[in-house]
Amino acid sequence: MSKRQVSVGPCDNAYSRPMHAMDRLPSPMVVALAGTMALLAGCSGGTLSGSASSTTVPRVAVVRPLAVIDAPTKVADTAAGVVGYREIGTGSPLLLIMGLGGSIDDWQPAFVASLATDHTVVMLDNAGVGQTALLPSPLSVTEMANQTSALISTLRLGRVALLGWSMGGMIAQALAVLHPAQVSRVVLAATQPGTGRAVPIPPAAAAEAASSNPGAVISVLFPPGDSAAAQTYVAGILRYPNAYRASSTAIATQEGAVEQWMAGNDQAGPRFDTVRLPLLVADGTLDALDPSANDRSLAHSVPGAKLILYPGAGHGFLFQDMSSFLPAVERFLH
Repeated sequence: MSKRQVSVGPCDNAYSRPMHAMDRLPSPMVVALAGTMALLAGCSGGTLSGSASSTTVPRVAVVRPLAVIDAPTKVADTAAGVVGYREIGTGSPLLLIMGLGGSIDDWQPAFVASLATDHTVVMLDNAGVGQTALLPSPLSVTEMANQTSALISTLRLGRVALLGWSMGGMIAQALAVLHPAQVSRVVLAATQPGTGRAVPIPPAAAAEAASSNPGAVISVLFPPGDSAAAQTYVAGILRYPNAYRASSTAIATQEGAVEQWMAGNDQAGPRFDTVRLPLLVADGTLDALDPSANDRSLAHSVPGAKLILYPGAGHGFLFQDMSSFLPAVERFLH
């Protein structure tokens, strides 16, 4: 994994925007990437364990990527319809919220395994994806946040930490605004404010992100100069059996929700500056889907927020710089 130095400050510099999940890659690409799959088991960001002496601190049980891959998908019957989710690990609850069109299977197994060593990690499918119920049209980020809140209540998770990637970061913002009693801390990864003043997505990058070609999608998640990170990410998600993605209808409704959020027309978006929860905003400086001014705006909007930027990383920075980002998340959550 990359060993870039992390840039940290109350307000600095960054990037973002929702992602489209990819279908399974075409067979030739699968063959080409198959050799990288074994890297996950020894990935430097794959697991974290206590480094203190065993005479003072008991060694925690390490969660392996294979345990994440084998975790069953469950269905919760919530007040906002059924929600598909997976749960793994032990410790304080941490909710992972995926981006536009993505599914539970788009979280790299090594990434989840590392977090699950110290947390009960819950991953859910957003509205209309997998076994999660569709919500009434027109879909909004607020309604997806309310559906996520219903899952938290149904599972009796209490106050949870949130880690939202891309559109998932918008849902996390709305949750913090509308249901603050359910939220302990917030990590926003490569996402945008809903104030109507966000710097727009470059059209060419947006077209690639919306493409049905998995290679085009990958090209906007990782910079051209770091193909190894892209290969490791793809190899990881290909290990999930029966991988799936959102339908074209579900993706279209989510795109509409994102557009309304960025235009400042979602009720929760303009109110994020009222949040008084610990906040970490993070992104890569080469995120092709969003200018860094949006991350600065988010970090400036909440007192005491921290901004971390990864030089040379893209929209998938959380996997590209996993060996640096995961320890930063752990420090923030503790």
